[in-house]
Amino acid sequence: MTTTNWIDLCSLDDLVADSGVCALVGEEQVALFYLPADNKVYAVGQYDPIGKANVMSRGLIGSSGDDIYVASPLYKQRFRLTDGTCLDDDTVSLPSWATEIAGNRVRIQTA
Repeated sequence: MTTTNWIDLCSLDDLVADSGVCALVGEEQVALFYLPADNKVYAVGQYDPIGKANVMSRGLIGSSGDDIYVASPLYKQRFRLTDGTCLDDDTVSLPSWATEIAGNRVRIQTA
């Protein structure tokens, strides 16, 4: 049986609306994106597997159809915020984590 843990990560006030910030979860760098219109925080890996650098929180948020994505600031590949899938190259992806907003706090789910 696998157990999951919710970690209290930060306050909503620590995030920038419609933009990304980087957080350290254990030893993992995580890019957090706060979309207040949806009252949702997304969490994906900070490491860009194509550009080979920890830069994803500096990417631009966009949408294509029903997909909300972050475009890498290096080579502009688009990664879906819901699951980390690369929309431009199906051989790469970012790790992603479930998040929740509880009051004014952001929590992230870890294994």
